[in-house]
Amino acid sequence: MSLLDTRIDLGAIAHNTSTMKSLVGGARLVAVVKANAYNHGVERVVPVMEAAGADAFGVATFAEAQRVRELTRKPVVAWLWAPGEVIPEGIEVAAPSVEHLRSLVDAHTSAPVHLEVDTGMNRAGIDEEDWREAFSLAARAGLNVVGVMSHLACADEPDEAYNDVQARAFRRAIDCARAHGLNVERNDLANSPATLTRGDFLFDQARVGLALYGLEPVEGADNGLRPAMSWVARVLAVRRVGKGEGVSYGLTWRAPDDGFTAVISAGYADGVARAWQGRFAVGVGARRYPQVGRVCMDQFVVWLGDNPHGVAAGDEAVLFGAGGMSATELARSTGTINYEVVCAPTGRTQRTYRGCEKTACEKTEGI
Repeated sequence: MSLLDTRIDLGAIAHNTSTMKSLVGGARLVAVVKANAYNHGVERVVPVMEAAGADAFGVATFAEAQRVRELTRKPVVAWLWAPGEVIPEGIEVAAPSVEHLRSLVDAHTSAPVHLEVDTGMNRAGIDEEDWREAFSLAARAGLNVVGVMSHLACADEPDEAYNDVQARAFRRAIDCARAHGLNVERNDLANSPATLTRGDFLFDQARVGLALYGLEPVEGADNGLRPAMSWVARVLAVRRVGKGEGVSYGLTWRAPDDGFTAVISAGYADGVARAWQGRFAVGVGARRYPQVGRVCMDQFVVWLGDNPHGVAAGDEAVLFGAGGMSATELARSTGTINYEVVCAPTGRTQRTYRGCEKTACEKTEGI
């Protein structure tokens, strides 16, 4: 073990993928592996997901798509690009605006195209008043349009009425595309929370991300998913402090009694945000100890009280994962979401794997 690791359980990735595949029924499962598989490592994750039932892969950028293309023969679609960018060979592309669509027409692309429509999230997608123009343009140009896609704004709130508003708009978009002669057979609206809670939103395929990594996208739900990532540091030192003595920069925290602190091997250069000060705890020996004082670039401090359980230098300290807070707990306590928490480990964090053949898991990767 290094001073700071994320430990990725590939068995959990396989379990979550097969679970989500079973939920989509006859629909296709598009596994979202953008941002280096939500910081889990695409090189190890993509083959596991494919073996467990993923039918295609989704990413943000063309660079990500090329990286995933090297790992699988399944379709790979990218949806975050600027008009004029060259589409890599073998990549499917989403068109999120009329301008993007015109760029594809001008490039005479033969790549499979997904028409991204805005159904009410107001972030990306072709506006409804432009659907007829866009779909007519795609049909006249002979683009290889394979489907329509959109994104739900409130899917993590299953009872929110706006979800149904968006679904109705999405059905209108599919009908409009077909009315213009487009053969759209791979239409997708459902993300992780919608796949888990709204089977009526599945259409032809589901575009699933967070759930594949074992995190619940709906607060308080339990769908039997298994978190795949743990973030583990080391205790560097145990120090005695007197009552009233300050700790770390600015002495913003003072010991309530005589006792001990532990110095932990992670800081804001590694993804432990300075703004998390005093809002989380680490697990050492399956017991939690609160973080105190300013988070530094390379380290932070926790309060051990009188250290009744004998925490010592070299012990493992779990920032999130088995033996510590869950990623969801850490997110809740620090005012963010579990998506951001699993993307946080960076810097000097090393990535290690288990739940696969020994020869495939020995390698340690930098993040």
